[in-house]
Amino acid sequence: MNARVHAPVHSPQHAASYYAASAKQSLTLPSLQGALSADVCIVGGGFSGLNTAIELAQKGLSVVLLEAHKIAWGASGRNGGQLIRGVGHDVEQFAPIVGADGVRQFKLMGLEAVEIVRQRVAQFNIDCDLTWGYCDLANKPSHFAGFAEDMAELQSLGYRHPMRLVQPENIHEVVGSTLYHGAMIDMGSGHLHPLNLALGEAAAAQSLGVQLFEQSAVTRIDYGHEVQVHTAQGQVRAKYLVLACNAYLNGLNNQLGGKVLPAGSYVIATEPLSEAEAKALIPQNMALCDQRVTVDYYRLSADRRLLFGGACHYSGRDPADIAGYMRPKMLKVFPHLANKRIDYQWGGMIGIGANRLPQIGRLSEQRNVFYAQAYAGHGVNATHLAGKLLGEAIAGQASKGFDLFAQVPHMTFPGGKHLRSPLLALGMLWHRFKELL
Repeated sequence: MNARVHAPVHSPQHAASYYAASAKQSLTLPSLQGALSADVCIVGGGFSGLNTAIELAQKGLSVVLLEAHKIAWGASGRNGGQLIRGVGHDVEQFAPIVGADGVRQFKLMGLEAVEIVRQRVAQFNIDCDLTWGYCDLANKPSHFAGFAEDMAELQSLGYRHPMRLVQPENIHEVVGSTLYHGAMIDMGSGHLHPLNLALGEAAAAQSLGVQLFEQSAVTRIDYGHEVQVHTAQGQVRAKYLVLACNAYLNGLNNQLGGKVLPAGSYVIATEPLSEAEAKALIPQNMALCDQRVTVDYYRLSADRRLLFGGACHYSGRDPADIAGYMRPKMLKVFPHLANKRIDYQWGGMIGIGANRLPQIGRLSEQRNVFYAQAYAGHGVNATHLAGKLLGEAIAGQASKGFDLFAQVPHMTFPGGKHLRSPLLALGMLWHRFKELL
């Protein structure tokens, strides 16, 4: 069937997504006019920037945040809404750099990151459909065998939330599909409405005294003992600068830009399903994700739409028809949805680094410039952790977590901005080929 794409209701300058159409509030924020000064200037109005702003304001620092478009215009307002434990991919690879204890700390911070979101929602009473329950799906028997190891490791870390393996013959307990070879349930992860979370956090930041500006793209940064951040119609002088633009850094800082690759990710949303239809698809209303390189992830919205996402694109080019591209993937999992209408289709860029670990640190030559980027698909939780760590570091508090992330070197992608995407696309094709073998 043809896709029917609704225009968003509350935020006409956000991507035309289900999230924009179902936003619970609309913030009216000015663009920057004239000169301001603050302790900290943050560039980027997504989860990283907003949570850094909240952390700093709670510590008594004055903060100005600049967003080029709308608050949460990028991945923070467009993502799949899955809140999953963990930061990075295969953190064991960093043992030669941070040691065995450092690896363990990365794993513990991956659990803490979800708790930060839980606490943020509770503290500021944010209405974002937060629902607990997540399920890893095995695409082959070896994946299922690995889930037992994952459970044992989480238990060794003191993970306090219920977990359970679902045998292949009982897969219908968690998903109405015959594709999978078992699953692992984690009740400490879940799903939410990401744009409503971000808008709630923006309102929280405002209540703490943070000055937020939209439609205020940064045109130039003058580095020094103090930084001067320029927009078309204003400037901010600050002791510290935080660059929290992720995939939308857009050449603002070449040192950071070469270390993060924008990759496209896409989501479709069906028409609302009946209660019986929704329960047949996802009986326990969990977020679900498979284990392939070209990952599928999906969940139900609060009004019982299936939100189906994935198909990470490394080519640098978006599909001409997102629904036409994603719908066959959805029907492979749920063929009985063939007669269901697709009401929304949207996409956007996520940031990926070469080693798949979030990049959190400060510039080596401008020590008053901090950054957070490259969450590689784990952004909902990792951005909140980044905000906490940046807040601690900038406020002068001891932060072992910040120091641990800052220790890890990050490769600059070869080939310049025009060749990075094709080179990574070739690399991902190789991983996909190995997966098929």
